[in-house]
Amino acid sequence: MAVIIKTPEEIEIIREGGKILARILEKTAKKVAPGISTYELDKYAYKLITDGGDESAFLNYKLDGAKHAYPASLCVSVNNEIVHGIPSKNKILKEGDIVSLDLGLKHKGLFTDHAVTVPVGKISKKDQQLLKDTKKTLEIGISAARGGGTVGDIGYAIESFVHNRYGIVRELAGHGVGKKIHEDPYVSNYGKAGKGQKLIPGMIIAIEPMLNIGKGDIVSLFDGYTVKTADGSHSAHFEHTILITEGDAEILTKI
Repeated sequence: MAVIIKTPEEIEIIREGGKILARILEKTAKKVAPGISTYELDKYAYKLITDGGDESAFLNYKLDGAKHAYPASLCVSVNNEIVHGIPSKNKILKEGDIVSLDLGLKHKGLFTDHAVTVPVGKISKKDQQLLKDTKKTLEIGISAARGGGTVGDIGYAIESFVHNRYGIVRELAGHGVGKKIHEDPYVSNYGKAGKGQKLIPGMIIAIEPMLNIGKGDIVSLFDGYTVKTADGSHSAHFEHTILITEGDAEILTKI
């Protein structure tokens, strides 16, 4: 495992890019409403990225084993879609949906990654609680990410907080980020305290819990990217890019 420690100069660029990404995703999330297509959200996010002189981290990104590259800038996952939903003119959001927006940015050659799940109009109380709890789960994970600790500390904190109230998606995880959009280490949303890769100041990682109202089991669609819940239950996803320090982690993808 080749963990990359970022230089102060690289950290400053990533910090700058993280703020830009946070503003773009916030503006995109405000566009979410009944009647809008996921394609429109993607095109809006892409325009904000390119108008600022930056690049999309996801557009034309190819997963290992995928037959084709990802065709959009924004991953838009609706209801029982967990991650990597491909935007489409035919996928129209409707009242009561929940939608995960996942966006990556390449700024001055370095990467940040950020995701939120938002309601479409008025949603059920069960979905409201899912969004609230998943966001809180991310905060719990970040609070456990401290220099001298381990990635296992993060997974353990997340798993302990969730405590069987939701299905934790175990096949997908957070990751290192910076020089590439996906780097080592692998940051699971479950684990044992004190185990795994040591967290070293200067590391930059993305923590991204994904919780399902039902079980944690997943299925992958034939498009090669979209991942859904196996039981059809709704799923939420929140993600921040953070900097490991000697003390509390610094959240880089916030305004």
